[in-house]
Amino acid sequence: MTIHESSDLLKKVERYEAAVKELEAAHEDVKGVLIEAILFDRWQQLGAQLGFSASDPAKQKKEQKEEEPNRDLQQLNQQISAMSESWAH
Repeated sequence: MTIHESSDLLKKVERYEAAVKELEAAHEDVKGVLIEAILFDRWQQLGAQLGFSASDPAKQKKEQKEEEPNRDLQQLNQQISAMSESWAH
């Protein structure tokens, strides 16, 4: 084996090792997401059996973000109305 062939082989081995590490990390990420989803579903089932209701936290955050601008706008409108009334007197 020549020095050039040895260098190429070493580069390929390094790429292979990096790919394996990346695959392992992706596997752990997917595993974490699946376990979280399974645990949430099981928690929701147990809560339903006990008479509680639960909602998906991701959906709640999305709904909350959609409601926040409207709520802020409503508060601002109320403040403007109160200021207008105080200035009118």
